[in-house]
Amino acid sequence: MTELPKGWNLPENDDIRVQDIERLSDNWYHLYRVSFDLRRSNGEWQNQQREAYDRGNGAGILLCNRGAGTVILTRQFRLPSFVNGHENGMLIEVPAGLLDDRDPASAVIAEVEEETGYKIGKPQKVFDLFMSPGSVTERLHLFVAEVTSDHRAGEGGGLHEEGEDIHVLEVPFKDALAMIADGRIRDAKTVILLQHALLKGLFD
Repeated sequence: MTELPKGWNLPENDDIRVQDIERLSDNWYHLYRVSFDLRRSNGEWQNQQREAYDRGNGAGILLCNRGAGTVILTRQFRLPSFVNGHENGMLIEVPAGLLDDRDPASAVIAEVEEETGYKIGKPQKVFDLFMSPGSVTERLHLFVAEVTSDHRAGEGGGLHEEGEDIHVLEVPFKDALAMIADGRIRDAKTVILLQHALLKGLFD
């Protein structure tokens, strides 16, 4: 078997035997083909091959201004959504980004300031999820944090050198829920965090 890719952590499992890992692409992120033996439910061993896209793990956060009854969201161009038929490719999302060797809380605090201009303290982690486990290795850590207008110290907008052109939106919570229903919000992590806020009564 080739060397295990950086960041991969294969749990011990008597029903899975990894035989080979082949790197297919090493551009912006990494694409691997993994050959492995899987013990099926009838006890039979079957060799399978699957491809896994490795872009690292990430973190996202819902910023809640409970006093104003609003949430802080972003809007930016996403090429994959554009090529799959989403209008102009502009998605409304919660602030988020890759960990890049940082712990999830530190990463999300930095991403919030870069994208929105808000400076926040310690965020509350709610869960971590695999967003597309059939093909992508990413584990996404999701948080919430309370903010007021006093927390906004800058304009945000993202990093120009990374091609980011992020618009900051302050949206009434009830309107954000309506935007899920009518399709204006179609980003999974954003829907999940807004539904979490609804279920937990964060805006009651």
